[in-house]
Amino acid sequence: MRYQAALLVRSQRRLPPFLLYAAVLAIGVQNGQPVLDSLGYEAAAVLPVAAWLVRICATNEPPAARSCVGAAAGPGRAHLACLLVALGASAAFGTAATVAVTLISSHTGTDHRTRVSALQSAGAGLIATLVCVLLGTAVGALTAWPVLRSPGRAVPALILAALLALVLSGSPARSAVTALVTGSQTARVPAPVLPLVLAVLLTAAATAVACALTTRRAP
Repeated sequence: MRYQAALLVRSQRRLPPFLLYAAVLAIGVQNGQPVLDSLGYEAAAVLPVAAWLVRICATNEPPAARSCVGAAAGPGRAHLACLLVALGASAAFGTAATVAVTLISSHTGTDHRTRVSALQSAGAGLIATLVCVLLGTAVGALTAWPVLRSPGRAVPALILAALLALVLSGSPARSAVTALVTGSQTARVPAPVLPLVLAVLLTAAATAVACALTTRRAP
């Protein structure tokens, strides 16, 4: 994981997803907006960023270097490190954004009159952010090498899967974001724990599939 983290830090490919996330938040989140609405927007925006980071980490190395790492640590273990580093980077950035959004937002419901707890709102926003980070990681794991090798197929699949993860009925990401928006309308802070549990299970399954395929497919 230290090796993969160093590759990510030194790679300039990490900048576009982070800059895109910052730009989306700067445009969509304004000072004084209802906190739960803003946190829902922030959580949804991090999902494609997480998927993009997984693709970056999975393709950071040339095939020869990937083979060397796989021979030393095991291909499945090496790929797992890629996914965990991408997950950790997305979660760290999403957490920082959650704190920033909570600080600048109005701690009221959609009516701008009924007060909501800032601490509880931040907690709910953090859970929703983690749900979207996990789903984004799952999307990235299933649309990057070794599941999909051709960029011509992988990139459109990543975009489509990230979109579906946000809008498809029953998706944990949609459920978590919707809970925040609904909570803002009713001025009640939600606790989207069930979407978090489902996101953990889905991401674990996607990770297991990707790592299993890594041991069977040459770079």
